Amino acid sequence: PAAAVAPRSRPVVVLDPGHGGSNPGARGAVPGVHEKQVTLAVAELVAAALERRGVEVHLTRDGDRTMTLRQRMAEANRRAADLFVSIHANASVARSQRGYETFVLTAAGVDVDARALRAETGTPRVGVDADTALILDDVERGAAQWEAADLADAIQDQLHALRGADGDRGVRQDAQHVLLGATMPAVLVEIGFIDHPIEGREVADPAVQTELAEAIAAGIASQLAP
Repeated sequence: PAAAVAPRSRPVVVLDPGHGGSNPGARGAVPGVHEKQVTLAVAELVAAALERRGVEVHLTRDGDRTMTLRQRMAEANRRAADLFVSIHANASVARSQRGYETFVLTAAGVDVDARALRAETGTPRVGVDADTALILDDVERGAAQWEAADLADAIQDQLHALRGADGDRGVRQDAQHVLLGATMPAVLVEIGFIDHPIEGREVADPAVQTELAEAIAAGIASQLAP
């Protein structure tokens, strides 16, 4: 028989600071600042804000480490997270764009081969045969996609309240590879354009990072069952 799963006393959230290690991400308007530094700083602040609310939080990286996109989602699936949020900072060719946005997977992304994803990012289901596991995966992904849209809306609303309407680029759909294979609601947040001459300096400012983190944490917390 399948082993009993102990009920959890706290919700579990996995935060993913984008880039890291040999992949610095976008170069910022502030000399020497890259996306990987900003995303880690903000993720750590989001984690602290959620932990104060009684949430169990794990980061895909807690230092300057190189990780593949699949490794990041594998960590969330391994921990059977309730929510997954990947944090990034944007950039544009002309360095003139600004604003914040939150992404969910496109339907095409959700339909990526479940068998391959389970082999690379999933964990075995105790006492369940492989075919049934695939069916359960598909059901979970479908439900998670609906809940991901609610999560994205909640985070975007909090950022809107903080940063104003001018920079609100909305909730968008894209085939964000880091979100592939999620069996929980998963979103990617772009907190601002790191290369914009004004916004880039703001997102590198610890005080602004704290405000952004509190907004993201509030959006996440609103989607967790009491």
